[in-house]
Amino acid sequence: MFTGIVEELGEIVSVEPHGEAARLAVRGKVVTSDAKHGDSIAVNGVCLTVVDVEDEVFTVDVMRETLNRSSLKSAQAGARVNLERAVRADQRLGGHIVQGHVDGTAALLSREPGELWDDVRFSLPRELNRYVAEKGSIAVDGISLTVTSVDEDSFGVSLIPTTLELTTLGARRQGDLVNLEVDVIAKYVEKLVVTK
Repeated sequence: MFTGIVEELGEIVSVEPHGEAARLAVRGKVVTSDAKHGDSIAVNGVCLTVVDVEDEVFTVDVMRETLNRSSLKSAQAGARVNLERAVRADQRLGGHIVQGHVDGTAALLSREPGELWDDVRFSLPRELNRYVAEKGSIAVDGISLTVTSVDEDSFGVSLIPTTLELTTLGARRQGDLVNLEVDVIAKYVEKLVVTK
């Protein structure tokens, strides 16, 4: 489990295709400081299992399902990525419950810079719309954000200076693809209500 509070901006060092899968090597000084084989690290919101760690670089295998559902299908060496280690039971939950199980992707539609923040609008796949509510939580590229508005096919968020400076969203432009994870609690509530 993660919180959606990005610990550092990392960099993809290499991408090795393996048939329908891929192996990524990612540089991240903070997340590798105590990482070991089998640990979970979220890369742009995708929970991945560490295969190896060496010299501040960790490697992960990315399966077909993950490539199909996330922006990692277009990952390239040199790209910056948001990194977060799995939360420990004795830590504060600073963002919201984030599983690292990406529900789909969205495109950045528009960006309006404000005095101290940016208002950003993203596309919203129709199958995810029912899980997104104004003032609810959503994870965009692994970043815990509050939804400021939502309509049939898009939603908005406001990005504070810290988010703009310390995550990939500060550099994202119109048309860029991001990973979405809706609130897992909304999905469980729907399942309980529908199956009764």
